[in-house]
Amino acid sequence: MSTNRRDFLNWSTSGLMTAATWSLLSQEAAASPQAITHPAKCQRVIHLFMCGGLSHLDSFDYKPALEKNHGKPLPSTEQPETFFGQVGLLRKNDWAFRQQGKSGLWISDLFPHIATCADELTVIRSMVADSANHTPATFQANTGFRFNGFPVLGSWLSYGMGSEADDLPAYVVLPDSRGMPAGSTINWTNGFLPAKHQGVPFRTKGNPIDDLFPSGDYHAEAEAETRAFIAALNAQHRLTRPESELEARLTSYELAAKIQLSVPEVTDLAGETAQTQSAYGLDRTETADFGRSCLLARRLLEQGVRFVQLFSGGSFGSPRINWDGHENVFDNHSQEALRVDQPIAALLKDLRQRGLLDDTLVLFTTEFGRTPFTQSAKDTVGSGRDHNMYGFSTWLAGGGLKPGMSYGNTDDVGWKSVDKPVHWHDFHATVLQLLGIDHTRLTYYHNGIERRLTNVHGEVLHEILA
Repeated sequence: MSTNRRDFLNWSTSGLMTAATWSLLSQEAAASPQAITHPAKCQRVIHLFMCGGLSHLDSFDYKPALEKNHGKPLPSTEQPETFFGQVGLLRKNDWAFRQQGKSGLWISDLFPHIATCADELTVIRSMVADSANHTPATFQANTGFRFNGFPVLGSWLSYGMGSEADDLPAYVVLPDSRGMPAGSTINWTNGFLPAKHQGVPFRTKGNPIDDLFPSGDYHAEAEAETRAFIAALNAQHRLTRPESELEARLTSYELAAKIQLSVPEVTDLAGETAQTQSAYGLDRTETADFGRSCLLARRLLEQGVRFVQLFSGGSFGSPRINWDGHENVFDNHSQEALRVDQPIAALLKDLRQRGLLDDTLVLFTTEFGRTPFTQSAKDTVGSGRDHNMYGFSTWLAGGGLKPGMSYGNTDDVGWKSVDKPVHWHDFHATVLQLLGIDHTRLTYYHNGIERRLTNVHGEVLHEILA
């Protein structure tokens, strides 16, 4: 079947060209060189985002007092701020905690595979957020702000560092195939930064990008004549109306042509050994989906992509397909952890084995934690936990960090951060520090303000840096 000129031009300006436009000129960093203030410990980032609110009390924050006080009221006269407003009695952790690795880092049996990587992890146990609502909390975790319109971390890094590849986007997103995170595509927005810094979503099954190829056959001779004609028009336009927008558009078309070759190759996992595919869980129904994302993330890094973001959990309807364990934490977290535990551990070990972890930064985050008391009627022990913005855990791994350690603490039952509280501004400032960037100097002038990822806040966590 032949393709007419209208079909061809429509294809050439739709999905593939959109992806190219987002990433055009990404090899050249647009940020002021004053932002790069010191040698970078890491050159690239993988961000693993657990959507819905992973329970720190059942994963990385061991609280013996919680088990001791199981069934008792919260030892505080303060009325907790939660999403649903139901404050039951304290509930012990659903999984046993064990000291793992040479470091003795406490990790629960919820993540038995990640536990084998304990000596690679730098756990922050004193995170705090400003919202107990999924959408603004997810925005804040990605942008530092609770409102729309601000660039996400990946976009800031694309802007500040550019790309190591000239045939792939600087910032690639691998959403959960089951649905979108809270707030949907706004979670990889460029905000007020130039559009080339927006995240480009790839699928891990089927065509990775819409309209990567035309829908039907077309004649090479006709294509060449069309390209030559358009090139002549562009050259004539250049002579009379020199403008950066045209140059950017032309560069996007050049990148699109390269993407046609690079994307199918990098997303084809068939060339990976059976041992590697099995390690990532591609041979198991439960782990295959997220395993493909983790393996693809490693391949994208190897090809020069600067920032790869993976989302675990998407649908916030009924049923919830994410980490939002309101009704039953054990059932919810068991399902979600089974999908990601083996692939994430395989990714860390694979990066280490290939010599990539020394200059790669791996981030494992969630928008907030969960309450030590159950979401149930007063004086009742239920099986679910509500949202908790006052204290939760994240971890990092990779170059420039002190591995096998924890930083900060929540109170005895894990409700509030009481020792070295870490806000998202501090977290982001530390990430930029590891990438050689002074967070106070990575700015973009917008609406009369020199905007930055950390707003007017943020302190680097020097105690976790090697």
